[in-house]
Amino acid sequence: MQKNTPNAPLVLVGAGHAHLVTLRQWATKGFSAPAGSLLINPDPHAWYSGMMPGLIAGRFQPEQCRIPLAPLCAASGLELVCAAVSSITADNSALELADGQRIAFDTLSLNSGAKAPVLFEQDQSLALIGAKPFPHFIRQWQQWLTTPPRQLAIVGAGAAGFELAMALRISLPGTQIDLFSSGTLLASHPPRLARLASNRLRKAQITLHEHSPIDRITSGQLYVKQQPVLQPQAVILATGTAAPDWQQHSGLNCDTQGFIRIDSHLRSLDHDNIFASGDCASLPQTPHSGVYAVRQGSVLADNLIAHLQGSPLGSFQPQSKALALLSCADGRALLSYGPLASEGKLAGRFKDWLDLRFMQQQRLT
Repeated sequence: MQKNTPNAPLVLVGAGHAHLVTLRQWATKGFSAPAGSLLINPDPHAWYSGMMPGLIAGRFQPEQCRIPLAPLCAASGLELVCAAVSSITADNSALELADGQRIAFDTLSLNSGAKAPVLFEQDQSLALIGAKPFPHFIRQWQQWLTTPPRQLAIVGAGAAGFELAMALRISLPGTQIDLFSSGTLLASHPPRLARLASNRLRKAQITLHEHSPIDRITSGQLYVKQQPVLQPQAVILATGTAAPDWQQHSGLNCDTQGFIRIDSHLRSLDHDNIFASGDCASLPQTPHSGVYAVRQGSVLADNLIAHLQGSPLGSFQPQSKALALLSCADGRALLSYGPLASEGKLAGRFKDWLDLRFMQQQRLT
């Protein structure tokens, strides 16, 4: 792509679940984006978060957990640009890449994900590795396989923290793993699921620290309530989602955390030519979860076509509750739906079937 890029009629930023479903749906329908349209993503693959614990535990290969974007882009008439976006100026309908290249757009769709927030003071004496973005975490994990750390601390005891702890226990059997929560384990899930998860952690000899918010990291030491508690070799951040810094300075209507406010059409509240979905967006009753992002993809695919053609847009309706399947990394899984919860190999096989089916559905063969 030339340095002075002409105006792009359509730009998709990010290859999260919603954009992956969008591209596959367009390929199935035979829709081709207007000439000069782009997909911008740092990595040439779309990684599927649901299979990351299985990959780390050695149950899946990297090729099973990621989808090449080039075939999907070619089928949808998009040029793939492997780059990171550093800023967006919504009022001018323009964005800038990390290398300084500026791209103007007519229509923009953001599915660029989020980062793990750092919720404590730190002096950079320890490596902080975010659970997201996945390609970066996978590269760090591969280094640990060669030189295993003596001790790892995982901050955040939600679904991601639990799954990472269980997976790392299998791939790094000699490493001490400590899981920290400012509250309780799996606080947003049913109490029975949390009890099942706690039992799994105990059997795996993973130390759980509940009601233990990290205050700071100083000289390689973790402090909880101003008391030194641990001196690990690295800290993994599974602390939820934080918006990229550039979103708050984009001119888009964002919530107090910097996520882009959207309506039921998955469109910005104040810029009709900009759509957002997945973790980078803020929509009432819609958690930042892959389950919701996947369902947004089908609506987004239709709405982007409708917007380009000047047709009415459809609406996304978030489900009131969603099935949760948490990998135990050994072929078992924890399952919950509403207040119900269970665990076992059957749940694990069901999760594997759902994940592998989803990947097969999105992949162009």
